[in-house]
Amino acid sequence: MLKGFKEFILRGNVIELAVAVVIGTAFTAVVTSIVNNLINPLISAVFRADSLDTALVAEIPTLDGGTSDVKFGAVLGAIITFITVAAVVYFVFVLPMNTLKERAEAKRKAGEPDPDEPESELTLLSEIRDLLAERPTGDTHQPRH
Repeated sequence: MLKGFKEFILRGNVIELAVAVVIGTAFTAVVTSIVNNLINPLISAVFRADSLDTALVAEIPTLDGGTSDVKFGAVLGAIITFITVAAVVYFVFVLPMNTLKERAEAKRKAGEPDPDEPESELTLLSEIRDLLAERPTGDTHQPRH
């Protein structure tokens, strides 16, 4: 029972998921700060409301004679938050990763070895062969086997 739990915890996917949750939480704090400290003050200047949650509210009559609030501003705020998150994810994560992949692919096509990729046995043997071929052939001090 504990062996299975240990295997589960030590899987790479669980660790990656935990890192993603931590990064997601920190990212949410950044987006919340942008919305609360940048977007909401701009909205209050335009719509005379503290935030979009209280802006563009329409009262509609209900069947029992009361009213109900339709909060168009809150929906607009959620859309703005989504677009902000999507833009930050794209420009901070996706675009740089795509650029790095394109550069690595261009280097690979140009024949440059990837510094992170280990050399294959064939490459190492080819280098040894080339080094041996460069040695002078008149070397009589070492016997051949």
